Amino acid sequence: MTFKAEYIWIDGTEPTAKLRSKTKIMTGSPAGVDGLPLWGFDGSSTNQAEGHASDRVLKPVFSCPDPIRGGENILVLCEVFDIDGTPHASNTRALLRPVAERFADQEAIFGIEQEYTFFDGARPLGFPVNGFPAAQGGYYCGVGSDEIFGRDIVEQHLDHCLAAGLSISGINAEVMPGQWEFQVGPVGPLEVSDQLWIARWLLYRTAEDFNVSATLDPKPVKGDWNGAGAHTNFSTKAMREGYDAIITACEALGEGSKPMDHVKNYGAGIDDRLTGLHETAPWDQYKYGVSDRGASVRIPWQVEVDKKGYIEDRRPNANVDPYVVTRLIVDTCCTGLEKAGQV
Repeated sequence: MTFKAEYIWIDGTEPTAKLRSKTKIMTGSPAGVDGLPLWGFDGSSTNQAEGHASDRVLKPVFSCPDPIRGGENILVLCEVFDIDGTPHASNTRALLRPVAERFADQEAIFGIEQEYTFFDGARPLGFPVNGFPAAQGGYYCGVGSDEIFGRDIVEQHLDHCLAAGLSISGINAEVMPGQWEFQVGPVGPLEVSDQLWIARWLLYRTAEDFNVSATLDPKPVKGDWNGAGAHTNFSTKAMREGYDAIITACEALGEGSKPMDHVKNYGAGIDDRLTGLHETAPWDQYKYGVSDRGASVRIPWQVEVDKKGYIEDRRPNANVDPYVVTRLIVDTCCTGLEKAGQV
């Protein structure tokens, strides 16, 4: 028996990496990810090598059913390595692995809200050919063909993610025509990042069939329109058990150089989105607050009532690398909780 394995990887494009993939025909039955072979590719075509030494290595790290091809076919997410076996400079997953392992006893979990925008050619889906639609207000979680655009693509993408076994926890229309969101989690840092990259690949691939493109641009339309973020919800075992740990985590994210250390790695174009308007805090300021969508970090109202739960870092862009954002949050918050003796 033969089956198709779609090898997927993150390339070296800067400032925002792209997804790449190619198909390997294999015989037998799909094995677990550890049983899948290494493969190679031309790194000179993906901003990961020069032409005189272009070979790069794909190492499978996550696999799931391929919901588009169906049958025994699979999707295979890979890390990129140099031929000497060391992680490639673009391999941000390799930097997350030791941090996740170091703080594994704190049982960190994430839920990431991935916002994105559909485009029909050069304009957002739902925008008139000439001019602009009505101001934002009725589009968020709306219903009706006058306010909602692309639902057929969104529903197909959701079904694909569920069929792939991803931890998709919801979808909703966002505040601009053609803008949507899906949520991945709650799962651990490596798991949420792997699954988000696969869900992004499925988004692009699903939209292909509708002759529509999807973008993670953090400010796809200038002016009085919300940007697109990847709000990142985070908790540890201590945070899920007590409110003091919630406050400690919020304080750790605002300590010293941490706000800027995070923001500069939260996605290209972040200053276009984090302006202090449209439910954002200014990119160069840090504050946290209960039920405050204008804060850098929000404590949900129910968390304050229950005196335990999670926090939401509202700063990451839609185009953020989830391996980077989870690594930074785990390192900063878990270190802060360790120092406070709250683990």
